[in-house]
Amino acid sequence: MSFNHAVVWLDHQQAHIIHFNADDSTVKTVKTHSHETRQHRTSGVPGSGKAPVNQAYLHEIAEGVADAKEVLVVGPGSAKLDLIKHIHKHDPAVGDKVVGVETIDHPTDPQLLAYAKKYFVKVDQMKGDAF
Repeated sequence: MSFNHAVVWLDHQQAHIIHFNADDSTVKTVKTHSHETRQHRTSGVPGSGKAPVNQAYLHEIAEGVADAKEVLVVGPGSAKLDLIKHIHKHDPAVGDKVVGVETIDHPTDPQLLAYAKKYFVKVDQMKGDAF
């Protein structure tokens, strides 16, 4: 079955990728293999105190949406922006498919799918495409 749209919700620990069309959808979960979310900063030690971004995790997400025609990226924090930076640097063909980046909290997969369908109806109307 062909899916035109994909939505990816992510934080620094996991991502939910939903490919969908008007009638059907599939869900894939990608988890990071890193357990570090923050590094504790000790006085006098240079650095930001943040754990480095897990590039392998971001690349796996980018591969997960590569076959979609349009991609919506959502999430609660900065991980979505880390993904966008990674995509533009390492997977520019996927970057051309990203139609939006939105901040949303922690929805269930059905809530995420409903949000994405509503979002893409608006995007498709602006472009003159049919959902």
